[in-house]
Amino acid sequence: MKHSRTDTQSDEPSPARTCRPGKDPAIAAVPGRRGGLRRLPRPVYGHIDSQSNILIPRHHKHPWAQLSYATQGYLQVWTPDARFVALAQRAVWIPAGVTHRVVRQSTHAVIRSLYLDAGALGLDWPTCRVLAVSPLLHELIRRFSTLPVEYDADGPDGRLARVLADQLAVSPDAGLILPWPTDPRLQAVCRQLQNHPDSAPDLGAFSHRLGLSDKTLTRLFQRQTGLGFRLWRQRARLVHALPLLERGDRITDVALACGYDSLSSFIAAFRAHTGVTPRAFATGTHSEVL
Repeated sequence: MKHSRTDTQSDEPSPARTCRPGKDPAIAAVPGRRGGLRRLPRPVYGHIDSQSNILIPRHHKHPWAQLSYATQGYLQVWTPDARFVALAQRAVWIPAGVTHRVVRQSTHAVIRSLYLDAGALGLDWPTCRVLAVSPLLHELIRRFSTLPVEYDADGPDGRLARVLADQLAVSPDAGLILPWPTDPRLQAVCRQLQNHPDSAPDLGAFSHRLGLSDKTLTRLFQRQTGLGFRLWRQRARLVHALPLLERGDRITDVALACGYDSLSSFIAAFRAHTGVTPRAFATGTHSEVL
């Protein structure tokens, strides 16, 4: 029996939907009406999720890949290794087996999610990525949000799945990624920078506090995050700016709250990392609503 996709269940399990004793929480069932499903009935499954401002408190993982796509507003995907930020017209690829949680910080976020059999589609990327979504891929994601669960894999919808896989394969990386260190000392540094972006401690202040030389801390930061200290701090500040801009704060005030003395420097950094200006992000002129 085929079922229509009229549900708007959250892309992630709700806090109340916990695993029963004896169940492995690492292998989460597909939520909502998919109940205890342990494998995907087709290589691509898509569903609509337009619930706003949902923050799922627990990490989990799936035996299939996931593509989370923000068509309006933005979302973040958190893994133990990084924070992945997808503005409108960008999507986060989450490989099978990767522990994550999807964090929606937009009050008006519109999310389209796909679950994929990555091996069958030839998309078995091992790490999370933020991908640009082309107009064609945009329409394909929307289409798979409305198909019946057991669409004809050998018919037109099955062929669309292959086209979707081809489009994903050529989608360029285009996102704001904030790598997260595993060293507890660096985690403390990064938490302070993230929670107090307007503060201006330099690397020397942290190295003195940790009892390390500047050179040692610089090497440790680069090895753990793949970024230099200043670039990591810049990205953290820009991530902090997103909810402030979305709620309508003045761009000058946001720049100051994020530790920028120069408005032009803030605008240039924001555009370099997101592809849009702060004003375009705040007004939503860069996004397309499904």
